[in-house]
Amino acid sequence: MSSANILSSPPFLPIEGVINFRTIGGYKTSNGRPVHLNLVFRSGEVSGITEAGKQQLVDLGIRRVFDTRTDWEIKNYKTLSPDVSGVEFVRVPIGKENAWDPAGLEKHLKQYQENELQAFVQDAQKTLEIGASALETIFRHLLERPNEPCLFHCTGNSISAGKDRTGLIAALILMLVGVDDNDILKDYALTTAGLEPVREKLALRFQSMPVFQKHWQGAVNMGSSKEESMTAILSMIREKHGGAAGYLTAFTTLKDDDLEIIRNNLTTAV
Repeated sequence: MSSANILSSPPFLPIEGVINFRTIGGYKTSNGRPVHLNLVFRSGEVSGITEAGKQQLVDLGIRRVFDTRTDWEIKNYKTLSPDVSGVEFVRVPIGKENAWDPAGLEKHLKQYQENELQAFVQDAQKTLEIGASALETIFRHLLERPNEPCLFHCTGNSISAGKDRTGLIAALILMLVGVDDNDILKDYALTTAGLEPVREKLALRFQSMPVFQKHWQGAVNMGSSKEESMTAILSMIREKHGGAAGYLTAFTTLKDDDLEIIRNNLTTAV
C-alpha cells in the first residue's frame, strides 16, 4: 500500500497542518477488549496547524494537548504552541536542554551511526529516567479524565517529528493495557508513512547543515522507525523495569490500583 493510501486510512486522521497524526486506539488487548479509538492521539508538533486543522482537532473532542518539547527546542525552532479555543496546551518537557545544540547533536549522530539499535535503546532509557514527572502528568490525565480525549506530541522540526518521545509514550500506554507486541511495533513503524509528506523537505534542510553532512548515515538511522528498534526498547523496559506497570509504579506516584483504572478507562467492551 502506498504512503498516500496509508495516510488516508485509520489510524491516521486528517488534521490540516499537522503531520503524523493518528489515534493509538483500535488495537486489541490481552483480555479481548480493544483500546478506545477516540481517547488518545499522537502526532508531530502542532505549531503549523491551520484554522481548518484547529476545528478538526476540536471536532475530535481533544481538549488537552501535551507538548513534550524542551524550552531549548521551542526557542531555537521558534515553534510556539498555537492558540486553539477550548484546548489546553500542557508543557511536559522531556529531554536535556542542550541535547540538540551543535556539540550534543554531533555526539548523538555519531552514536546512531556507530550502533543504531543501541542508540535507540539508550535514548529510550534516558527518556524514562529523566521524563518520569512528565510521563506521570500524561498518565494522570488518563486516570483522572477518562472521557476527555488528549493528544501528545514532540517536535516536527527535528529529524524525529513525532517518533521517539511520542513513540515511547504510545508504547508504554499500549504495553500497560495489554496490547500485543506486534501491534506496538506496527504502531511505531507507521511513523515511516506519517513522515512521508515532509521527508524530502526534512532531508534538504538537514543536508544543508555541516553536522548532518558529516554524519549523514547517523541522521538517516536516527530518523528511522524500524520495528526492530521498538522490539529492543520493549525488551529493555521489561528487563530493567518489569514492563510498563513496573516502570510507572517505581518512577511515579501511581499505584497498581491506579493503573488498573487506566486500563479500564482506555478499553471498551466488545
